[in-house]
Amino acid sequence: MFAALITGKGTVEMVEFADPTPAPKGVVVDISFCGICGTDIHAYQSGKPYHPAICGHEWAGVVSAKGAEVKSFTEGDRVIVATAPACGSCEACRAGQADRCQVAFLSMIGRDPLAPAHGGFAQRIPVAAARVVKTNTALTEQQAAMVEPTTVAFHAVRRSGIHLGDIAVVQGAGPIGLGTMQWVKAAGAGVVIVVEPNEQRRALAIELGAHYAVEPGEPADQLVKQLSHGLGADIVYECVGRPFAVQAAVDLARRGGSMCLIGLADQDAAITPGSWLIKEISVTSALAYMHEEFEMAMGMIADGRFRTEPMHSSTIGIDGLDAALSDLASGTSTQTKILVDPRL
Repeated sequence: MFAALITGKGTVEMVEFADPTPAPKGVVVDISFCGICGTDIHAYQSGKPYHPAICGHEWAGVVSAKGAEVKSFTEGDRVIVATAPACGSCEACRAGQADRCQVAFLSMIGRDPLAPAHGGFAQRIPVAAARVVKTNTALTEQQAAMVEPTTVAFHAVRRSGIHLGDIAVVQGAGPIGLGTMQWVKAAGAGVVIVVEPNEQRRALAIELGAHYAVEPGEPADQLVKQLSHGLGADIVYECVGRPFAVQAAVDLARRGGSMCLIGLADQDAAITPGSWLIKEISVTSALAYMHEEFEMAMGMIADGRFRTEPMHSSTIGIDGLDAALSDLASGTSTQTKILVDPRL
């Protein structure tokens, strides 16, 4: 069996692995679809090493084999990748910080004892049974493959402390930004503004429910001031993942406002500390998600409160991964979310 791995700057290699078998507490999943994440794009752009288990970590599929100690799944179950639940026995759990469980964290970043040697850009993948969740039966295969990034945004908005009626700005209309925008609306924001340079993505943001979509810079500054009587946004969600965008988010917020950091920049960000102090900005950040949030997010996709379909722009086979990453890394791509189907 072969899996695609990003092994250097602008380099994708097909690496051969033995056909997987499940560990006693593991399962083997036949991959239906795997999404290309911003993490994959950053790795392709920079060539910086990252753990192979997260090279393709937005997958969904069907359990094809299970270990002898696995009781909660059976062959044929549709599943999505998730993170393990809190273990209840690590130092964080014993300190009453189950939401910071060290075992769940290692699972989330692909460093748990049963972490595979590759990610979901493959036909099959062996993982710990604790790392998968049964797919909501109302979801299509394509919707299921977009649950992981959807849950990233879900977790961020839950952590952010948004209030009913808030003026909310979302910087960036990639998959995470568009997901964040939909959850912000579901959470009761009064006005939702998306800041995005790409005209096609601005149109998609409006289609998905944003009240306004505007170019960054002066147009965004003026619109936020106009809608907030010159005060600034109540909360700004940074989903661009570039160093310059961190300070830009704070610049759009009002005094006493909030900034939620979601996009992961691969370099240090220059900030103006004085503006943060003068505004008394409250900051939250969100890396990923918790186990229980996957079922919550799936339920809201199933009932139509969150729409994945407009964000799914194309489907490719594994042999098209290199070209797709090159396009997404160019900064001029018209794609939003590309799904890889290893069956093609």
